[in-house]
Amino acid sequence: MDENNQAAVVSDDMVVSLDYTLTVDGEVVDSSRDSDPIQFIQGQGQLISGLERQLYGMEVGGSKEVVGGAAEGYGEQDPGAYADIPRGEFPPQIPLEPGVELQLTNQDGEEMQAFIESVGDDSVRLNFNHPLAGKELHFSVEVVDLRQATSDELEHGHVHDGEGEDE
Repeated sequence: MDENNQAAVVSDDMVVSLDYTLTVDGEVVDSSRDSDPIQFIQGQGQLISGLERQLYGMEVGGSKEVVGGAAEGYGEQDPGAYADIPRGEFPPQIPLEPGVELQLTNQDGEEMQAFIESVGDDSVRLNFNHPLAGKELHFSVEVVDLRQATSDELEHGHVHDGEGEDE
C-alpha cells in the first residue's frame, strides 16, 4: 500500500523487483528464477520497450505472459551489421566456429559484441546484430516487490542497494 492506503501498482519512477523467464523459439534463454529478481526503475527505458509497457498497472504478486515482436525487443536483423574479416586477422587462440561470441574494440575505442556467423577458406563473417534481433520474445513475469524510487536513484538513473534509503 502507498501513503494513501492504495495498492501500489507499477508506474513511472517505481522501483520494480521482477522475476522473469524469457523464452525464444520454445527455448528458455534467460531467467531470474534461480537467482534474485531484477530491479529497475519503471519508465526509465531500462527494459526493452515492449516488456516495460506491459508492466504498467501490475501489483505485487501479479503475473502475466508478455509476447513482443522484434520491433519492441531487440530490433529487426540489420543486413548491414555484418562484416567479412580475413582469417589471418584472428589470433590463433580464438576458435573460428559459427556461434562463437567475440568482444571487439572499434577504431574509436568502443567495445562491440559480435558473433561468428560463418567461416570460409579466406574470411570469417561476423554478425554485429544482437543475438535476439529479429526474434519474437515470450516473457513470463511476476512482480515481486514495488516501492517509490528515491530522489538519489532517480538522479543517478539506477536502483541503489539501500532498500529505499537515499545514499
